[in-house]
Amino acid sequence: MMEQLQKLVDRYRDCRQEPVRFRPSTWRPRLERYGAAHVLDVGVECASGRSGDRLISRGDLVDLRDRVGDDPDGLRALFVAVMIWGSGTTNGRGPRYTEAALADPRLATALRTTRQAVRSGDLSGAYRQFVLNGVGQSFFTKWFAAVDDRDTECDRALILDTRVFHSLNALKWFSWQAAGTRHWPTRYTTYVSTMHGWASSLGVTANRLEWLLFHLNGHLDGPCPCVPRVD
Repeated sequence: MMEQLQKLVDRYRDCRQEPVRFRPSTWRPRLERYGAAHVLDVGVECASGRSGDRLISRGDLVDLRDRVGDDPDGLRALFVAVMIWGSGTTNGRGPRYTEAALADPRLATALRTTRQAVRSGDLSGAYRQFVLNGVGQSFFTKWFAAVDDRDTECDRALILDTRVFHSLNALKWFSWQAAGTRHWPTRYTTYVSTMHGWASSLGVTANRLEWLLFHLNGHLDGPCPCVPRVD
Protein backbone atom coordinates (compact mmCIF):
# COMPACT_ATOMS: atom_id res chain seq x y z
CA MET A 1 0.00 0.00 0.00
CA MET A 2 2.83 2.43 0.77
CA GLU A 3 4.16 1.98 -2.75
CA GLN A 4 0.73 2.85 -4.13
CA LEU A 5 0.49 5.90 -1.88
CA GLN A 6 3.95 7.07 -2.94
CA LYS A 7 2.92 6.88 -6.59
CA LEU A 8 -0.19 8.94 -5.85
CA VAL A 9 1.79 11.53 -3.90
CA ASP A 10 4.27 11.84 -6.76
CA ARG A 11 1.55 12.00 -9.40
CA TYR A 12 -0.32 14.81 -7.67
CA ARG A 13 2.72 16.64 -6.34
CA ASP A 14 2.04 19.71 -8.52
CA CYS A 15 -1.62 19.99 -7.52
CA ARG A 16 -2.97 22.29 -4.84
CA GLN A 17 -6.14 22.58 -2.81
CA GLU A 18 -8.55 25.12 -4.26
CA PRO A 19 -10.59 27.60 -2.21
CA VAL A 20 -14.26 26.72 -1.88
CA ARG A 21 -16.94 28.82 -3.57
CA PHE A 22 -20.00 29.67 -1.51
CA ARG A 23 -23.11 31.78 -2.02
CA PRO A 24 -23.79 34.26 0.82
CA SER A 25 -27.37 34.81 -0.34
CA THR A 26 -28.11 31.14 0.36
CA TRP A 27 -26.65 31.27 3.86
CA ARG A 28 -27.82 34.69 5.02
CA PRO A 29 -31.44 33.77 5.95
CA ARG A 30 -30.13 30.86 8.05
CA LEU A 31 -27.53 32.95 9.89
CA GLU A 32 -29.14 36.36 10.40
CA ARG A 33 -31.56 35.27 13.11
CA TYR A 34 -28.58 34.06 15.18
CA GLY A 35 -26.44 37.13 14.64
CA ALA A 36 -23.92 35.17 12.59
CA ALA A 37 -24.33 36.74 9.14
CA HIS A 38 -21.08 38.72 9.55
CA VAL A 39 -19.18 35.46 8.96
CA LEU A 40 -20.26 35.70 5.32
CA ASP A 41 -17.60 38.38 4.84
CA VAL A 42 -14.85 35.80 5.29
CA GLY A 43 -12.64 35.05 2.30
CA VAL A 44 -12.67 37.02 -0.95
CA GLU A 45 -15.21 37.82 -3.62
CA CYS A 46 -15.14 35.60 -6.70
CA ALA A 47 -13.65 37.23 -9.78
CA SER A 48 -15.89 35.20 -12.09
CA GLY A 49 -19.19 33.38 -12.03
CA ARG A 50 -22.36 34.42 -10.24
CA SER A 51 -22.22 37.90 -8.74
CA GLY A 52 -21.91 37.90 -4.97
CA ASP A 53 -20.27 34.48 -4.66
CA ARG A 54 -17.20 34.33 -2.43
CA LEU A 55 -14.21 32.04 -1.97
CA ILE A 56 -13.09 30.66 1.39
CA SER A 57 -9.87 28.71 1.87
CA ARG A 58 -8.36 26.58 4.59
CA GLY A 59 -5.95 29.45 5.17
CA ASP A 60 -8.90 31.73 5.89
CA LEU A 61 -9.97 29.35 8.66
CA VAL A 62 -6.47 29.45 10.16
CA ASP A 63 -6.47 33.26 10.09
CA LEU A 64 -9.88 33.39 11.75
CA ARG A 65 -8.84 30.84 14.39
CA ASP A 66 -5.79 32.90 15.30
CA ARG A 67 -7.93 36.04 15.66
CA VAL A 68 -10.80 34.70 17.76
CA GLY A 69 -8.80 33.15 20.58
CA ASP A 70 -10.99 31.96 23.48
CA ASP A 71 -13.92 34.30 22.83
CA PRO A 72 -17.18 32.24 22.73
CA ASP A 73 -18.70 34.40 20.00
CA GLY A 74 -15.47 34.11 18.05
CA LEU A 75 -15.51 30.33 18.37
CA ARG A 76 -19.08 30.28 17.11
CA ALA A 77 -18.04 32.42 14.13
CA LEU A 78 -15.17 30.03 13.41
CA PHE A 79 -17.57 27.09 13.58
CA VAL A 80 -19.90 28.76 11.07
CA ALA A 81 -16.94 29.45 8.77
CA VAL A 82 -15.94 25.79 9.00
CA MET A 83 -19.46 24.73 8.06
CA ILE A 84 -19.44 27.13 5.09
CA TRP A 85 -16.04 25.90 3.93
CA GLY A 86 -17.10 22.28 4.30
CA SER A 87 -20.35 22.82 2.40
CA GLY A 88 -19.46 25.17 -0.45
CA THR A 89 -22.09 25.33 -3.17
CA THR A 90 -22.36 21.55 -3.59
CA ASN A 91 -23.87 20.62 -0.22
CA GLY A 92 -27.31 22.23 -0.26
CA ARG A 93 -28.04 20.91 3.23
CA GLY A 94 -25.13 22.79 4.80
CA PRO A 95 -27.05 25.99 5.63
CA ARG A 96 -29.92 24.01 7.15
CA TYR A 97 -27.58 21.86 9.24
CA THR A 98 -25.68 24.93 10.41
CA GLU A 99 -28.91 26.59 11.47
CA ALA A 100 -29.84 23.47 13.45
CA ALA A 101 -26.49 23.62 15.25
CA LEU A 102 -26.84 27.34 16.00
CA ALA A 103 -30.26 26.67 17.52
CA ASP A 104 -28.89 23.87 19.72
CA PRO A 105 -28.41 25.10 23.33
CA ARG A 106 -25.39 22.77 23.64
CA LEU A 107 -23.43 24.67 20.98
CA ALA A 108 -21.24 26.93 23.13
CA THR A 109 -20.30 24.11 25.50
CA ALA A 110 -19.62 21.67 22.66
CA LEU A 111 -17.32 24.11 20.88
CA ARG A 112 -15.45 25.08 24.04
CA THR A 113 -14.94 21.59 25.46
CA THR A 114 -14.01 19.90 22.19
CA ARG A 115 -11.56 22.68 21.35
CA GLN A 116 -9.94 22.19 24.74
CA ALA A 117 -9.77 18.43 24.20
CA VAL A 118 -8.24 18.78 20.73
CA ARG A 119 -5.64 21.29 21.90
CA SER A 120 -4.66 18.97 24.76
CA GLY A 121 -4.24 16.07 22.34
CA ASP A 122 -7.33 14.16 23.49
CA LEU A 123 -8.90 13.52 20.09
CA SER A 124 -10.84 10.53 21.37
CA GLY A 125 -12.37 12.69 24.09
CA ALA A 126 -13.23 15.41 21.59
CA TYR A 127 -14.95 12.83 19.40
CA ARG A 128 -17.00 11.52 22.32
CA GLN A 129 -18.00 15.00 23.47
CA PHE A 130 -19.12 16.48 20.17
CA VAL A 131 -22.89 16.09 20.04
CA LEU A 132 -24.84 18.75 18.15
CA ASN A 133 -27.95 18.76 16.01
CA GLY A 134 -27.11 18.74 12.31
CA VAL A 135 -23.39 18.01 12.68
CA GLY A 136 -21.95 14.57 11.99
CA GLN A 137 -18.45 13.17 11.76
CA SER A 138 -17.64 14.70 8.37
CA PHE A 139 -18.15 18.19 9.78
CA PHE A 140 -17.10 17.94 13.40
CA THR A 141 -13.74 16.49 12.35
CA LYS A 142 -13.40 19.60 10.17
CA TRP A 143 -13.95 21.60 13.36
CA PHE A 144 -11.26 19.56 15.12
CA ALA A 145 -8.80 20.23 12.30
CA ALA A 146 -9.63 23.93 12.29
CA VAL A 147 -9.05 24.48 16.03
CA ASP A 148 -5.94 22.32 16.38
CA ASP A 149 -3.10 24.82 16.71
CA ARG A 150 -0.57 22.54 18.39
CA ASP A 151 3.03 22.30 17.22
CA THR A 152 3.54 20.59 13.89
CA GLU A 153 5.41 17.78 15.67
CA CYS A 154 2.10 16.68 17.19
CA ASP A 155 -0.37 14.36 15.48
CA ARG A 156 -2.81 17.15 14.72
CA ALA A 157 -6.48 16.43 14.09
CA LEU A 158 -7.45 15.54 10.53
CA ILE A 159 -10.70 15.53 8.60
CA LEU A 160 -12.42 12.18 8.16
CA ASP A 161 -15.32 12.40 5.74
CA THR A 162 -16.95 10.16 3.16
CA ARG A 163 -14.54 11.07 0.37
CA VAL A 164 -11.50 10.29 2.51
CA PHE A 165 -13.14 7.03 3.56
CA HIS A 166 -13.70 6.07 -0.07
CA SER A 167 -9.99 6.47 -0.78
CA LEU A 168 -8.91 4.62 2.35
CA ASN A 169 -11.19 1.73 1.49
CA ALA A 170 -9.90 1.71 -2.09
CA LEU A 171 -6.42 1.32 -0.58
CA LYS A 172 -7.78 -1.65 1.41
CA TRP A 173 -7.33 0.18 4.71
CA PHE A 174 -10.26 -0.10 7.08
CA SER A 175 -10.40 1.87 10.31
CA TRP A 176 -12.16 -0.81 12.33
CA GLN A 177 -9.55 -3.38 11.39
CA ALA A 178 -6.64 -1.05 12.11
CA ALA A 179 -8.13 0.00 15.46
CA GLY A 180 -9.25 -3.50 16.39
CA THR A 181 -12.65 -2.18 17.43
CA ARG A 182 -15.87 -0.69 16.09
CA HIS A 183 -15.61 2.12 18.67
CA TRP A 184 -15.62 5.32 16.62
CA PRO A 185 -13.47 7.56 18.85
CA THR A 186 -10.75 4.89 18.79
CA ARG A 187 -11.12 4.42 15.04
CA TYR A 188 -10.72 8.16 14.52
CA THR A 189 -7.57 8.45 16.62
CA THR A 190 -6.14 5.41 14.86
CA TYR A 191 -6.82 7.07 11.51
CA VAL A 192 -5.09 10.28 12.62
CA SER A 193 -1.98 8.54 13.96
CA THR A 194 -1.78 6.27 10.91
CA MET A 195 -2.03 9.20 8.51
CA HIS A 196 0.72 11.08 10.31
CA GLY A 197 2.92 8.00 10.16
CA TRP A 198 2.28 7.54 6.46
CA ALA A 199 2.86 11.22 5.73
CA SER A 200 6.22 11.17 7.51
CA SER A 201 7.33 8.17 5.45
CA LEU A 202 6.10 9.79 2.22
CA GLY A 203 7.77 13.15 2.84
CA VAL A 204 4.54 15.19 2.93
CA THR A 205 2.38 16.71 5.65
CA ALA A 206 -0.59 14.80 7.01
CA ASN A 207 -2.85 17.67 5.87
CA ARG A 208 -1.54 17.23 2.35
CA LEU A 209 -2.17 13.49 2.42
CA GLU A 210 -5.67 14.02 3.82
CA TRP A 211 -6.46 16.46 1.01
CA LEU A 212 -5.12 14.02 -1.59
CA LEU A 213 -7.40 11.25 -0.33
CA PHE A 214 -10.31 13.70 -0.31
CA HIS A 215 -9.49 14.84 -3.84
CA LEU A 216 -9.31 11.26 -5.17
CA ASN A 217 -12.62 10.22 -3.56
CA GLY A 218 -11.71 6.56 -4.01
CA HIS A 219 -10.80 6.90 -7.71
CA LEU A 220 -7.15 6.02 -7.39
CA ASP A 221 -6.63 5.38 -11.10
CA GLY A 222 -8.63 8.31 -12.45
CA PRO A 223 -7.39 11.34 -14.41
CA CYS A 224 -5.60 14.21 -12.70
CA PRO A 225 -7.87 17.26 -13.26
CA CYS A 226 -6.28 19.56 -10.73
CA VAL A 227 -4.77 23.01 -10.50
CA PRO A 228 -0.96 23.17 -10.36
CA ARG A 229 0.49 24.25 -7.04
CA VAL A 230 2.12 27.65 -6.70
CA ASP A 231 4.58 27.44 -3.79
